[in-house]
Amino acid sequence: MRQINYIVLHCTATPKNTTVQSIQNHWRNVLGWKSPGYHYLYTANGKEVQLETIDKPTNGVKGHNEDSIHLSYIGGATTDDRTKAQKESMKSRVIQLLKQFPDAEVLGHCDFPGVVKSCPNFNVKKWLKDEGIRN
Repeated sequence: MRQINYIVLHCTATPKNTTVQSIQNHWRNVLGWKSPGYHYLYTANGKEVQLETIDKPTNGVKGHNEDSIHLSYIGGATTDDRTKAQKESMKSRVIQLLKQFPDAEVLGHCDFPGVVKSCPNFNVKKWLKDEGIRN
């Protein structure tokens, strides 16, 4: 099993109605990626789609793919537009992953040095505290 130091939260920065298939097509056909960008993706209705097993790296944060697990909600083109269902599904997975990897730090993509994106368009540390996940 890989050493997991981070659980990273993302947004796809696309409209809410963007399909999982179109996101995957963009990674393969435009970016030329062989692996997906995230391990878990959350549709507007809160459905969790696992795109890769957590024992394999994905393309979530350059320089931190080997030691991270990546979760993303569909949306967030300009602001935090997570649905209640997306928030609940993401929260549930974060709690489960923290039980499995208790020393992992939960961060937003934007919290890594050198990242100039606002992804996931919400303050992850505040969300964790507000949800009672971490202080």
